[in-house]
Amino acid sequence: MTDHDVSALTPGASSFLTERHLATLTLQRPDGSPHVTPVGVTVDPEAGLARVITWADSYKARIVAAAPGMPVAVCQVDGGRWLTIYGTATVHDDPAHTEPAVAAYAARYRQPKERDDRVVIEIEIDRITGRAPDPE
Repeated sequence: MTDHDVSALTPGASSFLTERHLATLTLQRPDGSPHVTPVGVTVDPEAGLARVITWADSYKARIVAAAPGMPVAVCQVDGGRWLTIYGTATVHDDPAHTEPAVAAYAARYRQPKERDDRVVIEIEIDRITGRAPDPE
């Protein structure tokens, strides 16, 4: 699977994106160097979004808030299977964005702790590349 958009995910890729795996989120720091951090990520194929929940003062949220629309990458790896999601990121703190993100996170990982400063980094997916074979 190479250069697929989210609407063309294979069954193997779709399955891989619902299994309990962490990923890495790569952002560009203000000085141009990469900032790579482990995250839980969820994908909403219908909306064309990947979502990462965090708190407002996290470094990743501050980087994205300072440069909305910045290009980012999220990569999930498990042995020989891997997918990288490319897109542009924005940060939202309103319940219309955070509540669906928390619900999706709870379904994939576990219920996160309540936080008054919860935000979601939404990644509008441009493309997904990788290798996640269909189950046999």
